[in-house]
Amino acid sequence: METTPNLQVYDLGHLGLVASILDQIGLVQTVDRFVGPRPGEKVSTGMALKAAILNALGFVTSPLYLFGHFFQGKPTELLLGPGITPELLNDDCMGRMLDSLYAAGVTELFVEVAKSARRAFPFPVRALHVDSTSFHVHGVYRSGEEGQTDTGDEPLVIRLTHGYSRDHRPDLKQWVMNLICADTGGIPLLFAPGDGNQSDQEALV
Repeated sequence: METTPNLQVYDLGHLGLVASILDQIGLVQTVDRFVGPRPGEKVSTGMALKAAILNALGFVTSPLYLFGHFFQGKPTELLLGPGITPELLNDDCMGRMLDSLYAAGVTELFVEVAKSARRAFPFPVRALHVDSTSFHVHGVYRSGEEGQTDTGDEPLVIRLTHGYSRDHRPDLKQWVMNLICADTGGIPLLFAPGDGNQSDQEALV
């Protein structure tokens, strides 16, 4: 009598394709080399960022404490690596990853990842396109005040404040994303966040 094999079914969707591309450009290795290891880490910064990218392609409206729920029923070891389980991908892990990226410098790291992507996929670049867009925020933020700091010791990286709203919410404070893309396919090559009231004539140049 034939026995029925013990089958496990996972919802992979488009995530396998995205994970494969991230592996080809060496995202995890580039980030971990740039940021460095944390003592006692179970999930490296690069691996956590890869998980965040997969999560961002369909789960962005959920709060951070539900991050691990996105990977329930998905083959995390296949997508991310051996030993990576949904339980490890919690909000504490994501918070530590974001802190590490901030400390290392997000703009500088983005350039390193973009260079790795160009080495993996040497697409031609004949021209560059630079532009900015705004993202509004909800809640009470005091960072628009002159001299306002996070801890009182260091100035804020960007100020959330009122400015020209490209997403048609002038009533809310905002921050600005500056982006340089290649003319071939709109591939992003440089990213830099900016104050909500930045002057494009100064920042983009």
